[in-house]
Amino acid sequence: MTDLTALKAANARCWRAARLTRSFSSVAKHLVDPAAKARYVAVSNRTDVPWWFIAVVHERESSQSCNGSLAQGDPWNKVSVHVPAGRGPFHSWEDAAVDALTHCAPFAAHNKDWGIGGTLTMLEQYNGLGYFNGPVTKQNGVVTHRFPSQASPYIWSGTDQYKSGKYVRDGVFNQGVVDQQLGCAGLIMAMMTLDPSIAEFWSGAPPKES
Repeated sequence: MTDLTALKAANARCWRAARLTRSFSSVAKHLVDPAAKARYVAVSNRTDVPWWFIAVVHERESSQSCNGSLAQGDPWNKVSVHVPAGRGPFHSWEDAAVDALTHCAPFAAHNKDWGIGGTLTMLEQYNGLGYFNGPVTKQNGVVTHRFPSQASPYIWSGTDQYKSGKYVRDGVFNQGVVDQQLGCAGLIMAMMTLDPSIAEFWSGAPPKES
């Protein structure tokens, strides 16, 4: 079982040390755009999940497409086929988002810790805890190689806290692959520079892009 307390502490330490190594500005601008923010706030009001958390998940799971569910990116007007499967169809993107946050793991609507360590750990659970536990490669369901615990690219890609390593498919980890998607931590940092209200949750200024 994953020690979530230890993971929260590790993510908080990385946050304090992190520097951005890629530009997040363009994506962040779309996430804090007033029209997009209004949609996230509407879902936040129904779930008590911070709107910026919803925005980051929307980017990671469906590249901000409102045709894809917040849960896994599948069309929200059809029954989902990817994990979590069997959800929907829904009447709207907002209804699908409320379901994803309330009824699907990791159940963000029930989270009580929105400090930076708790926030990043909740986000990491969306992608899975395999990086913190130590990535593995499997063959026919049997672990053939185990790697040391390392930073999740889902959270830290685009920062100096992540170098390389990625699950290229289920059960197959490749240490030489570099994740090209922007990580959640960097997205939040960039959003904070554009929307000061986000920074009110935590003390200290966000790292600057290098």
